[in-house]
Amino acid sequence: MPHRTPETHLIAPNGRLPNNPRLPLLVYRGVLDLAGDPAAGCEALFARHGWPDAWRNGIFGHDHFHATMHEVLGIVRGRVRVLFGGEGGLEAEVAAGDVVVVPAGVAHRNLGASRDLLVVGAYPGGGYPDTVTEAGPDTAARIARVPVPEQDPVHGPAGPLLDRWTAR
Repeated sequence: MPHRTPETHLIAPNGRLPNNPRLPLLVYRGVLDLAGDPAAGCEALFARHGWPDAWRNGIFGHDHFHATMHEVLGIVRGRVRVLFGGEGGLEAEVAAGDVVVVPAGVAHRNLGASRDLLVVGAYPGGGYPDTVTEAGPDTAARIARVPVPEQDPVHGPAGPLLDRWTAR
């Protein structure tokens, strides 16, 4: 798979939502192989690069974030408009073949999707994060303690995520 430069978006705090002023959101366009069973292929890709135990579903229709883990979202079918960062944040449309890496703390919300939307999500090292809708007094500290993953979920140890997230 050729390396494609991801779009990078730094999303600042917004009152009740902490977002992540340190690590940018990454949007990889058209990087997934959609042949055969694209969900299984996406799960295998993420697992191969240290983001195992993937789930399949959609994206919640309310602002939420994860203070304890980063998240990767692979769009394997359909399309969805997502608001990242809450009101005044980044509104992005992603479609089958796209991958979004959401840094810990960055809020996201489904603004509307095609009926056939299927998302594969995973977390570095596996497991499941907290799901939070509003920042508390220790939220920023919890987010700051989340380590940078060892591998880019799309391109592995030499992927752009490591360059974008360790240079900060």
